[in-house]
Amino acid sequence: MITPPQRQAAPAPHLLIVEGDVQMSDVMAYHLRSEGFVVLVAHGGQQALELARSEPIDMVLLDMRLPDITGMACAQILRAESDVSILLLAERPDGSDGIAGLELGADDYVLKPVRLTELLARVRARLRRRRAEAPTAPAPPLDAILVAGDIRIYPESRRVFRGSREISLAQKEFDLLSTLVRYRGCTLTREMLLRGVWGQSQPDAIRTVDVHVRWLRTKIEDDPASPVLITTVRGVGYRFAD
Repeated sequence: MITPPQRQAAPAPHLLIVEGDVQMSDVMAYHLRSEGFVVLVAHGGQQALELARSEPIDMVLLDMRLPDITGMACAQILRAESDVSILLLAERPDGSDGIAGLELGADDYVLKPVRLTELLARVRARLRRRRAEAPTAPAPPLDAILVAGDIRIYPESRRVFRGSREISLAQKEFDLLSTLVRYRGCTLTREMLLRGVWGQSQPDAIRTVDVHVRWLRTKIEDDPASPVLITTVRGVGYRFAD
């Protein structure tokens, strides 16, 4: 007699709790683990970013008040680097910080003090929506071609065209342009670009970003002195026109 194959259970979702209050994070982690989730915990934003970059995280539960960087900054970096679901743990009774977080790319928020039953319901609801939004057929390679206006970027062959004209770019110029176009309309800080393109975060290397942006503008802008494609967000970083 042939035994029919057993259907394998779907892997448990991985959650990352980012909460400055150790006691609160312990309570949430215990509750969510008892519901079958795999839970990681970080007590600061930098630790959270390191875990999000190294572990297969499905959702981040992000406190708005952290001891090192703000929850807003952490949410913005997470969204710039991945499409992970972000559920904010908002502090203000009117939810204004949660709403501000939604504008940065978070998916939902709950008010503190957190009610565990509500937290569980929102986590499950967001994960269901994420599964429903996932493609049911194999998707084409991510960003097989990046298009912004009349600029076309071919990541695999590392070629760039503006209209019918091919633009010759150095390796880091190509990587920088690809990153800016991939997140067009979003402001990317110099630190985010330095880490994403050069793989480093030393403050003394920030000038490298400005130099490469200047070189890139000379190649893709009609008037590099008055750029309209790569604009400067003073004191923050750069944004590619949406």
